[in-house]
Amino acid sequence: MAVESYQSQAEQLVKDYLLADTFVPYTSVIGGIFACKLVYDLTQLLSALYFKSYLSLSSIKRVEWNNRAISTVHAIFITAISLYLVFQSDLYADNEFSGYISYRSSSLSTSTLGASIGYFVADLVMIVWFYPSLGGLEYVIHHLLSASAIAYAMLTGEGQLYTFMILISETTTPVINLRWYLDTAGLKRSRAYLVNGVVIFLAWLVARILLFIYAFYHIYLHFDQVMELQDFGKLLVFGVPLVLLVMNLVWFGKILKGLRKTLAKRQ
Repeated sequence: MAVESYQSQAEQLVKDYLLADTFVPYTSVIGGIFACKLVYDLTQLLSALYFKSYLSLSSIKRVEWNNRAISTVHAIFITAISLYLVFQSDLYADNEFSGYISYRSSSLSTSTLGASIGYFVADLVMIVWFYPSLGGLEYVIHHLLSASAIAYAMLTGEGQLYTFMILISETTTPVINLRWYLDTAGLKRSRAYLVNGVVIFLAWLVARILLFIYAFYHIYLHFDQVMELQDFGKLLVFGVPLVLLVMNLVWFGKILKGLRKTLAKRQ
């Protein structure tokens, strides 16, 4: 009876506090940070057991190896949820009886954004701590912009649809990380490395160029609803995707240059 009583009290505590609407944003952010720590530790443990090349890496390379595992898991998670919310769920469907599309949110959408913020915060701390080994200034800017936009959408419920559209671009992260792993494992001249380069080119074109164009087209179609946002919300909806698109175009040019160089060597 005592065990059942404690279990009942614990369940009530979770419902009243951790899963209460007012606490969802904060608990999900904390959960996201702890999830990053868990993935980092598991990657460190499993890599040492199953990858011989891991132990031969320098200390900072092992940190990057673990860090990329975190970004890969986050990318898979956020891409799956974002695709569902944007294209499958009824939350953002064009329904005149559901209110402005720019103000719609749910417990799932809010908690997902919170978990993503937890990732960006954890990753940004690692980037700054090991700067510039895990990324230069462009990564810091990217994470600050992303975290700011996601936090605003999470706390206010404004523009969550467009936040998830942009987060779909994280789908490129796993293939980019795979390229780094292949290079680190000494497989730069392998066929897998070449195929990976082509996949990165196509994924980047679709998820970080064409998708952004579609997002701006969607904003145009729902311009009257977007203009109902607060001024800061408008700035984030219009400004953040534009800055990220410019950065994506610059990186896309580097990807194209690298792919051409790789193909030329193959010939």
